[in-house]
Amino acid sequence: MNEMIFEAKDLSRSFTVGRSAFRDLANRFMGDRPPTVLRAVDNVSLTLREGETLGVVGESGCGKSTLARMIAGILPASSGERHFRGEPYDSLLARKRDALKIQMVFQDPLSSLNPRLRVGEIVGEAAVLHGLVPRSRVKEYVIEILARVGLPADSIGRYPHQFSGGQRQRVGIARSLAVKPDMLICDEAVAALDVSVQAQIINLLMDIRRDSGLAMIFISHDLSVIRHLCDRVAVMYLGRVVELAETEQLFASPAHPYTRMLLEGMPKISLERRKFMPIQGEIPSPLSPPSGCHFHPRCPIATEHCRRTRPELREIASGQVHACMNVEAL
Repeated sequence: MNEMIFEAKDLSRSFTVGRSAFRDLANRFMGDRPPTVLRAVDNVSLTLREGETLGVVGESGCGKSTLARMIAGILPASSGERHFRGEPYDSLLARKRDALKIQMVFQDPLSSLNPRLRVGEIVGEAAVLHGLVPRSRVKEYVIEILARVGLPADSIGRYPHQFSGGQRQRVGIARSLAVKPDMLICDEAVAALDVSVQAQIINLLMDIRRDSGLAMIFISHDLSVIRHLCDRVAVMYLGRVVELAETEQLFASPAHPYTRMLLEGMPKISLERRKFMPIQGEIPSPLSPPSGCHFHPRCPIATEHCRRTRPELREIASGQVHACMNVEAL
């Protein structure tokens, strides 16, 4: 069993919506009104081991990207605990060089790469700044990293806008690898790319994991990509994890109604005629989520108990947990 590299316990993040100087002034004269709070991530617990890839899936707005930014240390948590190799995040982030052990690849490489810097600076800047490589050797080092992600040596003198989307994403991956991380977080890293380019980037990530033992959290809404790349999968709905299992176990026998509906909507190559049945209803507003189980307004087996009581994650098989109080009805 590989060593535990990351652990999140009851991680939550809330945002105050609509705060402004005008509203604060109005509250002084008209009486205080409670601010509107959006709970983007709601008591999420996850673990990740060395060399493992954990997939996080769910519809848009379920909190995947907010969770990714909290894990990367970009956003603080409103509550809960985060540990990296058993150490609290606050201690880790205070030491800038150790904080580099957790890196992130963003969805849009064009907006996440500095357009005023050449690739050599983008990839090598942090490694030099934190003493991972001497400035006298940085050019050679960057060329090595670029070769690792399939980019030629002459890329070092070009700007981000001079690359295709897939090449820019390779530059983003190279920037992360340059500081020798132990954990990589990919937030919809292939969503903006053509299908053929997606396959190239996915294969690149798999090669990197195989060669370096890098642990990864891969955030996506594409279940086929998740199935191909990940060892375990966490399914999120309105800020909560509703099911967590090993990948093959999840795809073979999903337990939660939401997971089942997501899988039923996956494109499949088959000679049999299939009728696509979308999940009924619309995603509730995260500003005013449903009581009890957040999924109950769209769930075909919801009961009054589901409407009143929040379900807790419970284990139904080795390594598989779900948050449904009425799953036996399926």
